Amino acid sequence: MNIAIRIARDEWRCLFRDRAAVASLALLIVLTLLAVLNAHEHQRSVAAERAHYQAEANHAFEAQPDRHPHRMVHFGHFLFRPLNPLAAFDPGIDGYTGNTMFLEGHRQNSANFGDVRQHSLLLRFGQLTPAFVLQVLTPLLLVFFGHAGVARERESGTLRVLLAQGVRSRELVLGKWLALAGFAGLALAPALLGLAWLAASGQAAWPPVLLLGAAYAGWLALWTLAVVAVSTLCRRGRDALLALLAVWALVVVMVPRWAPDVANTVVALPSRVEDNIHVQRDYLALGNAHDPADPKFAAFRASLLQRYGVSRIEDLPVNYKGLVGIEGERQSSALFGRYADAAFDRQQRQGAVVDAFAWISPTLALRRLSMTASGTDLAAHRRFLEQAEGYRYDLVQGLNRLQAQELRYADDTNPDKENRVSRTHWKAFPEFHYAPTPLADTVRTALPAGLVLLAWIGAAGALAWWLAARLGRAVR
Repeated sequence: MNIAIRIARDEWRCLFRDRAAVASLALLIVLTLLAVLNAHEHQRSVAAERAHYQAEANHAFEAQPDRHPHRMVHFGHFLFRPLNPLAAFDPGIDGYTGNTMFLEGHRQNSANFGDVRQHSLLLRFGQLTPAFVLQVLTPLLLVFFGHAGVARERESGTLRVLLAQGVRSRELVLGKWLALAGFAGLALAPALLGLAWLAASGQAAWPPVLLLGAAYAGWLALWTLAVVAVSTLCRRGRDALLALLAVWALVVVMVPRWAPDVANTVVALPSRVEDNIHVQRDYLALGNAHDPADPKFAAFRASLLQRYGVSRIEDLPVNYKGLVGIEGERQSSALFGRYADAAFDRQQRQGAVVDAFAWISPTLALRRLSMTASGTDLAAHRRFLEQAEGYRYDLVQGLNRLQAQELRYADDTNPDKENRVSRTHWKAFPEFHYAPTPLADTVRTALPAGLVLLAWIGAAGALAWWLAARLGRAVR
């Protein structure tokens, strides 16, 4: 081990004598720091903006004058998705999914105003975030300045001399790896400091922060092992560089780009227009909840009359129009929920296809881990939509109950009389509060991707260890 450490020190001296390596490392560290600061400032301003508009939307709803409850159903309400603090590290799919929802009766709207649609198309090719720097740029730096670690000894002839002096081939390779791992650690340090600051300041919880830190440490460890293994395998540094650049292009760029296309071919998603047509067709088949005489609600009307022991809806102790609204909303919300669940199930199947490509490209496993820990994956987006839909349903049904209990049916059907309830009722509705994903669910979702990444690290380590043993025999 002492020999390996001595070799690592020599390799560090060699690296830091290379002005290009020092300049590149310094540039990467500065870039990572800028990415951390830029992402945090962006996250802070976006979170403040959403909180401001949410407060305005709440005030606008509560400040409505005395109105008919069903007018408030159609007046609607706005919800803005709260931003996870760790989205500053990895924004995940948040830029594509939208963050604003309009809630109204008889409809289930999707989230709108994603960042990609609001900004330059360059946003589609990667934001300057710590996750992007560590996923894409840092491995490339390790390739450029670590590819010749072992191959250089073979090319210069010093490998035979070292082995003749009693240095074991595995000690040599271990020393080269330790040097490159230290180099990677310097590149990772700014991001880890940023994550630690988020946790220490109370903005983010420690468990997901530790999960993120471990994931990216493992990712860079995998690349250091791969670089050393290829350098051990190749006889010339130039060959090692070309091979590693090809691996980087395939693993980091090409496969992650191809995998979604393959998933979309295997599990096709209907267009939004097609979905809307199907939903509208089935919704119209439910009947018109605005028309108390609609024959689709005849069975519901008969059951109500039997329950209250009356023969006419005018004799009911509650407003029949409000009850029809409650029943219509129940049926339509169940219909919307079925379509939403079906769409998310298809998207999850697509995600499973993409996850399978992680055995070809560990980048996909890292992305899954990173987005899950940051709360910016599809599961977190679905959680927001489902909670927003639950809030919408409770809001609309609460307004329908006001109509059923506070207004008389005879007055409600009189076109010459305008029925209203007091504006104090609007303030009685609770505000929306998003509940983030529990830690246990986060760990359970991230576990498969973590195991895949660990398998890649184990395979790269085993390959490097085996090639290190062959190195001595090859020289002899």
